[in-house]
Amino acid sequence: MPRYFIEVMYKGTNYSGLQTQINAITIQSVIENAFQKILRTPINLTGSSRTDTGVHALQNFFHIDTNDKFPIQKIYNINAILPPDIVVKNIYAVPPQTHCRFNALSRQYKYFIATQKNPFIQDRSYYYPYTINLTLLQQAAAIIQTQNNFINFSKKHTQVNNFICDIQKSQWNTTKYGYIYNIQANRFLRGMIRALVATMLNVGRGSLAIQEFENLFQHNEKKLVDFSAPAQGLFLIAVSYPENLLTLL
Repeated sequence: MPRYFIEVMYKGTNYSGLQTQINAITIQSVIENAFQKILRTPINLTGSSRTDTGVHALQNFFHIDTNDKFPIQKIYNINAILPPDIVVKNIYAVPPQTHCRFNALSRQYKYFIATQKNPFIQDRSYYYPYTINLTLLQQAAAIIQTQNNFINFSKKHTQVNNFICDIQKSQWNTTKYGYIYNIQANRFLRGMIRALVATMLNVGRGSLAIQEFENLFQHNEKKLVDFSAPAQGLFLIAVSYPENLLTLL
């Protein structure tokens, strides 16, 4: 049966994360419902990158197996059913065995910090009105790029038993609104980026020394890891696949 990748974009404020849950409205359940109405058959999507409650995405993917074709008009009809905060951007034909999660080469995320109160970005950034030492933030980000075991930065009760992540990019940038943390890796653990951000902010404020931060990557040093960074500042920016894998319909 033909397989398709569905490229989506969403604002996660009103949803309980990406993956379908019992008694919760999620990105996946809303998109599946839209496809079922158009295709008139039960739909089971598989997601590439799970985002938590309140997290946003400029690009994420699902895959679907179906004999139905997807002309531009059908994509338009699906978007007409979807709420304004979820969009199907494109649908791609892929080889039947291609998996949108396991064939991804990397995921890129950005975390947005606002240093001034702004009602127009309050649900898309973390309001953090404190003095931050950018040099210390960059030093902490550089340490992250030298590490690969992030067990201490993963939430408890996760279903994975592999905590190794290949970090390809880790850096802070400034904007007129505040700061942006940019991180790219082959995979991420549950709660990992928000824990890294919150803990680095403690470094930037001087309440956690650089050496203490580096020590947190040791197996028994989890007690100073901070998981308090809220979801609304986190964006999944891009999911990368091998070149020429996706064929646009």
